[in-house]
Amino acid sequence: MKLPVMPPVRPMLAKAVHEVPRAGGLWFEPKWDGFRCVVFRDHDEVELGSRNDRPLTRYFPELVQLLKDALPPRCVVDGEIVLVTPRGLDFGALQLRLHPAASRVAKLAEETPASFIAFDLLALGDRDLTGEPFSERRRLLEEALGGDPTGVLQRVHLTPLSTDPDTAQDWFTRFEGAGFDGVMAKPADQPYEQDKRVMWKVKHERTADCVVAGFRWHKDGAGIGSLLLGLFDERGELHHVGVASSFTAKRRRELVEELKPLTENALDGHPWRTWAEYQTADEETGRRPGANSRWAPQKDLSWEPVRPEWVAEIRYEHLQGGRLRHGGRLVRFRPDREPASCTYAQLEEAPPAELAALFREAR
Repeated sequence: MKLPVMPPVRPMLAKAVHEVPRAGGLWFEPKWDGFRCVVFRDHDEVELGSRNDRPLTRYFPELVQLLKDALPPRCVVDGEIVLVTPRGLDFGALQLRLHPAASRVAKLAEETPASFIAFDLLALGDRDLTGEPFSERRRLLEEALGGDPTGVLQRVHLTPLSTDPDTAQDWFTRFEGAGFDGVMAKPADQPYEQDKRVMWKVKHERTADCVVAGFRWHKDGAGIGSLLLGLFDERGELHHVGVASSFTAKRRRELVEELKPLTENALDGHPWRTWAEYQTADEETGRRPGANSRWAPQKDLSWEPVRPEWVAEIRYEHLQGGRLRHGGRLVRFRPDREPASCTYAQLEEAPPAELAALFREAR
């Protein structure tokens, strides 16, 4: 493979904001809930690279021929791998595609084929486009994909684009439950700057009260890295819904002392006692603490139980498959709340929106 932009590429990044920006010169796109992927194609050679330089080609073999059919013979395209269903995009099912066994990968590629959404063009033929403004890269990307502004190709799509912030706001509000992870705002004159936060991502933000049922140690071993959170369903079963993390070093040490009293006899009657004893994961639901990370199988995700007596108010973006997508951040502990009051009923979950107009495979 010999291209003007060679792997690895560290994708251009974005700063988080909570309102659609309305400055002049911005173009807006949906932010998709999938795996960021840079496609390198040199005739018959196709490589799929993740944002962390990890190869994705072996996990999504069904995309290789589709990309050969849809893309120019020599190009580098930035985009997102997604898994489309009639109910919207399914990130949980997409995660299951990262399986070490080749036989399992082949089976899932047939049963749950992935799609690719293109949103930037880094190279075309012998031309390096990273120094060109986004407006020019987008124009060439539309031409490269056949000039189809709706992106209705066979599982290879051109992401929608608008210069109207009201349209972006409509996307942000109306399509969240169908797999939009928010909205991207990109300066039309912006060159492609690898690994730099020069765009904006508008993401939903909500709060919820969750039961603190355990924690994981920080990798430095000197403090708490994350709190394990639970919510009760209508039958009174406590489900693991995610974690709260991103503490300062000082706060990590403080949490050790604050939670220490709750570790005494923590397994007596703990609703996750079996999971604590066996540290196993449920591959189908992924709703047990201790599940292996598919991106980093060597990562230690063992956890320590605490008596589920404390309630934490956490800030989160959205709910998907009964879990907090992207985790949460601790706002405060709530001594005024009873753990039994922390149920799924409090969470706002946007209903799935119709995606058939964008994705033929969803029909």
